[in-house]
Amino acid sequence: MDELAPSMEDNRRAATARLNFLTLDPVRQQDVRPPILASWVRSRRWKLPADRITLPYVADPDLDLPLTRSARPVLQQLHENLDGQPISVILTDRTGMVLQRLTADTQLARHLDKVSLAPGFSYAEEFAGTNGIGTALEGGGPMHVFGHEHYAEDLEDLACAGVPIKHPVNGKTIGAIDLTCWRKDAGSLLMALAKTTAENIRVALLKDSSAREVALLQAYLQSSRRLSDMVIAVDDDLLLMNARAGRSLDAADQRAVLGYAAEILARGTTEAIVAELPTGAWVRIMCRPVESGGDVRHGGAGIIQVSPHSAGLDISRPASGHRPPQRPVLPGLVGRSAPWLGSSREVDNACRAGQWVVLTGERGVGKVALARAAHHQNNPAGLFHVVDAARVGDGLAAELKEELGDDSLQALVIRHVERLDADGVDATLEALYDVLERRPAEPPWIALTFTGEYSDTTDLGELLSLFPLTIEVPPLRHHIEDVRELVPYFLNQLSHGELTCGPDTMQQLMRSAWPGNTTELCQMLKQVVVRRRRTGVISPADLPARAQVISRRSLSQLEALERDAIIRSLIANEGHKGRAAKSLGMSRATIYRKIHDYGIQPPQA
Repeated sequence: MDELAPSMEDNRRAATARLNFLTLDPVRQQDVRPPILASWVRSRRWKLPADRITLPYVADPDLDLPLTRSARPVLQQLHENLDGQPISVILTDRTGMVLQRLTADTQLARHLDKVSLAPGFSYAEEFAGTNGIGTALEGGGPMHVFGHEHYAEDLEDLACAGVPIKHPVNGKTIGAIDLTCWRKDAGSLLMALAKTTAENIRVALLKDSSAREVALLQAYLQSSRRLSDMVIAVDDDLLLMNARAGRSLDAADQRAVLGYAAEILARGTTEAIVAELPTGAWVRIMCRPVESGGDVRHGGAGIIQVSPHSAGLDISRPASGHRPPQRPVLPGLVGRSAPWLGSSREVDNACRAGQWVVLTGERGVGKVALARAAHHQNNPAGLFHVVDAARVGDGLAAELKEELGDDSLQALVIRHVERLDADGVDATLEALYDVLERRPAEPPWIALTFTGEYSDTTDLGELLSLFPLTIEVPPLRHHIEDVRELVPYFLNQLSHGELTCGPDTMQQLMRSAWPGNTTELCQMLKQVVVRRRRTGVISPADLPARAQVISRRSLSQLEALERDAIIRSLIANEGHKGRAAKSLGMSRATIYRKIHDYGIQPPQA
C-alpha cells in the first residue's frame, strides 16, 4: 500500500491534516501516514516555518568523494534512460546536502531552483522539514513524500522518493538518492526506481572499495567473534565498533582510546599499554595493524582491542603527552557533559600550574564559578577574591592595589574586563606588574573574565599579553543535558529539598535556548519558588511565561508583552485556542499565527 501513489482524495485529506496540525487542531490518524505525522512533529520541534523554506548553503561542496565517483555513472545511465521525463535525479551526502542534480525537464528544473533543491543546499529535515531526502535520512530507510505531506508549503507541488545509501563495508549511511517529480505525475514505480538506484550505487561502491577496507572489515569480524573484549576497527575514513565498546566507552573515552591507538599504530608496535581514560577507568589497549596484500599499513588501519584493567600494574604506559587528565570533579560544580567537563579540566590544569588565564563566554555561563571551584580544588585554604571591573568604576585602582597588596591572597578573578576604559586598563596593568615584582616566585593565580559583548571596547592587547591562555566556557545550550542535574541542585538550595521538577516541566526547560545561561535558569527557578510553588512538584503551568516558549528570535518589549498575554490566556482557558482568542479580542486565525510565530507550546485542551 505504501508503494502506491496517492489519489486526489488522499491529497485532500493530507492537506486538511496538515492545516489542522499547523493550527494545533486535532489530526485524525486516518488522514496522514504515521511516518509523515512523526516528521511534522519533529519539524515543529525544530521551529521551522511552514510558509517558506530557508536552507543553509555551501558554495563549493567537495565532490571528490568515493560516493560521487561511484554514483556518477549510475546516475548518468538513469538520467539517460528517463529520456526527458519530468523527473529529477538527486544525490546528497549523509547530511542531506545536495551533491548532484540531473533534470531534463526545464520547467521542473526552474521550480527546483526556486525551492533551492540544488547542489550546495541542505535538505536535511532539520532545515527543510518533511521531505523525501531529509526524512529518509532521519528515519534511516526509504521514504516517499507526496504533495501536501511536505511540511513547507513551497514543496507541496512536488512528489519525491528518497532512499539512504549504505556503505557496503561498514553499513553506515553515507548519502541518499532522491527522485523528484511533479505531484500530479507521481507514479507507483517512483520508489521502486529509487531503491534500485540506491542498490546500484552500493554495488558500485563495493567494486570501488579498497582492498584495505575489505581486509579491515574481515579482521574486525574475526576479532569480534573471537574476543569478548571491546573491539574497534579504525582507518582514515572508517570506524567500526562492537556493541560492548559502544556500551562501555562514552564519547570522551572513545576519543582517548583512538588517540592512544593512533600513536601505537604510528610506531608500528603491538605492545599493549595501560591508560587512564577521562572517566577515570583504567584499560589495557592493544593494536594490530591490518595487512592488505602483504602491505602492513602502519599509522593507518588497525584493530584496537580494549579490556578493563586494574590501575598500577607494571605494563607500558603511554609515552607521549596524549594521555588525557582524569575527569575532574570540581567542588561546587554541577554537570557531567563533555563540553562542561572539558572547560573544567582546562581551568583546573591552569590553576594547578599557576598559569594566568582569560575565561571567555556569554553572561551567566559560570566563568567565576569555574575559577572558584578550581582554586578550592587545588588550594582549599587559600584566599579567593573577586573584583568586578564593571562595578568598581573609579575605585578600581584602589581596590586592585588593596587586593594584590595582601600577600595572603592566593587567587583573584577580575570580572568584566571588557568594561575597562583606558584608565582602568592602565590601573590593572600597574597592579599586575607590581605583584609580579613583589612576588616573583609565588604570585597569586589570576583569571580575567571576558564576556565579549562590546565591540568598541578599549584595546586590551597589553593586558591580555600577561595571560598566555584563553579558555572558552560553553553556553548552557551547548550542554543542555546538564539541565537535568542543575534543576534539582538549584531547587534543593532554594526549597531545602521540598520541591521537585516534573518530567514534562524538565522537558520544557531543556527545550529553551537559555540566552542568560545557568544564571537565568537559577533566577527562573527562584521566581517559581517565590511567586508560585514552594513544595510538591513543579508543573509547566508553574513556569513564568518566558519559559512556555521556544524562542526563534529576540522579541521587542511589546512583542514580549503580547506573547505573555497569549500564554496566560491559554492557561486560563485550559489550552482552548478559540476561547483564548476571544478573551484577548483577536481572531482565531490571528492567535494561531502568533502561537506559531512566538513558538508557544500551549497546554493541551
